[in-house]
Amino acid sequence: MYYNLAVLALFAFLFSAVAGRIERSIISGPMIFIGFGLISGPMILGVLNIKVDAVQLRIIADLALALVLFIDAANADLSLLRKFSHIPSRMLLIGLPLTITLGVIIGWLFFPQIPLFELCILSTMLAATDAALGKGVVNNKAVPARLREGLNAESGLNDGLCVPVLFLFIALAVNSQTEGTTLALTLFVKEIGIGALVGLILTGVGAAIMQFCYSRGWFTHIWLQIPVIALAFSCFAVAQTLHGSGYIAAFAGGLLFGRLAKKDTHELVLASEGIAELIVMLTWVTFGVAVVGQVWLGISLNVLLYSLLSLTVIRIIPIIISLHGTDESWEHKLFLGWFGPRGLASIVFLLIAISNPLQSKSILIDVVVCTVTLCVITHGISANLWAKRLAQRSQGNNI
Repeated sequence: MYYNLAVLALFAFLFSAVAGRIERSIISGPMIFIGFGLISGPMILGVLNIKVDAVQLRIIADLALALVLFIDAANADLSLLRKFSHIPSRMLLIGLPLTITLGVIIGWLFFPQIPLFELCILSTMLAATDAALGKGVVNNKAVPARLREGLNAESGLNDGLCVPVLFLFIALAVNSQTEGTTLALTLFVKEIGIGALVGLILTGVGAAIMQFCYSRGWFTHIWLQIPVIALAFSCFAVAQTLHGSGYIAAFAGGLLFGRLAKKDTHELVLASEGIAELIVMLTWVTFGVAVVGQVWLGISLNVLLYSLLSLTVIRIIPIIISLHGTDESWEHKLFLGWFGPRGLASIVFLLIAISNPLQSKSILIDVVVCTVTLCVITHGISANLWAKRLAQRSQGNNI
């Protein structure tokens, strides 16, 4: 145990020393984390021997995703988001259903042996975009602000909206259609409604307590860094406990926190961002050690081709259709379609799905792992390159 801890701690120290340089290159942090996990794992060097089960991996990924969602929402520019709300709303209300539908159609062509509702499960898992993996674009000031805020809002709400859809298809796959539909309607109300309510109530009360105690000098500089992390995890965990969407709770809570904290938001969430990056790093390293190598050894051509289509055609065409009639240029539409990274959310959804008695578990695992791995590489390489191109075309226009 301590040996693994020593290796991870030294790696984290070395990466933190060069993180600023890496952020400006075509190599992203997740690419390095997965690569380190793969190379140092038992399949190659055997330096790391991390043994985790599906539940443990899900807990790590859930915590990372919840904290990233809360922080990104808190840092969102609400005035700009309101002004350009048509971008994320169209992507979610039109683009997301079209993405799931197109994924099912193309999936049927590549995997005719998979039952229909399991194809729906696969498509839903890959329709969920990842706020953590998209930070390289969302935080890049070279990208026009409306595109950044649009992607940030979409990725924050996308995961929560996909949860009840995922449970619907799981219910239909393992139960009768009537039972599945009834369960889905109940889940939809619970997931969205309870999640949003929990996030807003907990954050509202928490922010009031923070303000009351801070004005009386009861906070210390050290403990002032803790409340944001505790609020993010509380929103997520309480919502999940009450059978709501923890992702919606974390994002809604973060939006309210940023609204209430105003100019102090950056200072309050700064320490949390470092913790979030550390948990994300641990998740990707674990993914590289325990999953990537084993799955890629058995990847078939159909799995590889479908994964490539999932990153391109299946995502981009629906987003372009959803943005039809807006003032966005073709390049901006392509940019919004391309940067819908599959990452932690897809991994968590996969772990949820395979805990059920599905016929095609092995194919689902292969496709999701292949898609996420390709996504980490392609999005990591293209993020800064495309952002610089947009900056040059924008000629200093901030929106």
